Amino acid sequence: MFFPEAHVRVWLYARPTDMRKSYDGLSALVKNTLREDPLSGHLFVFINRKRTQMKVLYFDRSGYCIWAKRLEKGRFHYRDHGGDKAALDWTQLKLLLEGIQLKDSRQYKRYRHDQRPCIEV
Repeated sequence: MFFPEAHVRVWLYARPTDMRKSYDGLSALVKNTLREDPLSGHLFVFINRKRTQMKVLYFDRSGYCIWAKRLEKGRFHYRDHGGDKAALDWTQLKLLLEGIQLKDSRQYKRYRHDQRPCIEV
């Protein structure tokens, strides 16, 4: 499993992708269709038409990497926003990989305690 850094963005290519594509084909999709820099270090997620295979393309400091997953049962579920790409956060990518549907779930705001020191006068 890969562990991206905090500043890494995740882009989902929303159209079905031919899973025969490898480094050059996927990086060309990123450059020409998504209009992003494939050398940026961001993660680019591609899913096939049946939604049973996924590839993640990214560039680490020395070259391209592809992480792939093929499901034996079920499908990958994601919201189709009608564009070529959709921005995901790291949590959404993990949920997508685990097969949890995002459309039926709701994310609530969480209370954060202010960490400023209490100063008494």
